[in-house]
Amino acid sequence: MPPIDRFSGHADLYSNYRIDYPAELYDFILPAGSNRKTAWDCATGNGQVAGFLADVFEQVDATDISETQLILAVKKPNIHYQTSLAEQTPFADQTFDLITVAQALHWFDVNAFHQEVRRVAKPGAVIAEWGYGLVQIDPSRPDSDMNTIMLDFYRNRVGPYWDPQRTYIDNAYSTLPFPFDNAKRATFTALRTWSLERFLNYLRTWSAVRQYIHENEEDPTIELGEDLRQGWGDGEREVQFPIFLRVGNV
Repeated sequence: MPPIDRFSGHADLYSNYRIDYPAELYDFILPAGSNRKTAWDCATGNGQVAGFLADVFEQVDATDISETQLILAVKKPNIHYQTSLAEQTPFADQTFDLITVAQALHWFDVNAFHQEVRRVAKPGAVIAEWGYGLVQIDPSRPDSDMNTIMLDFYRNRVGPYWDPQRTYIDNAYSTLPFPFDNAKRATFTALRTWSLERFLNYLRTWSAVRQYIHENEEDPTIELGEDLRQGWGDGEREVQFPIFLRVGNV
């Protein structure tokens, strides 16, 4: 069965409102002296990881199943985008020094993907897989009413519309295999300052929100925005994303 493309229909939102990743994460996966000739960013989406890698690698290949996402992705002269499955790529054996996949591994046939990683990676290449969990509003006040409202929205309002794979994110990929040498795990934080409208547009990129809209012909973030508005106010609030990473050598 062909893979389901859950993101082409809102690629513009995805391109504009998904978070980027902290420099500390890249420092962790790219230690000084590491080989920086060729990298593959798998399921690149809006190309933000590929765009970063293009500044430190000679050549970056970036793939996704969504052609629409690739059309809107970050453009740099040493990034080559193409549509491809994660588990079956057009690359030659032993091509890459680094392979990355951000906030997408849970959609894959993980064992088949890892088999492909072993084929296209150079001996000793780095494989880095990461994602991020539920956002926290105003992290200095984790018990605020806004976070209670947000948790209810996540679990109950759109909870039934998440694909089963969402549990892998909730478990920080701890239940997915990672059969690579020198395996390490690390956590990071992405802290952003957003208006309420910016925050709601981020939520509109969630696959569960898109599925809710598709099935009910209404946008659940509109009511959520009204529920959050009193606590949020007219200005900007800090929002915090917990990032989990695992890295190893092929």
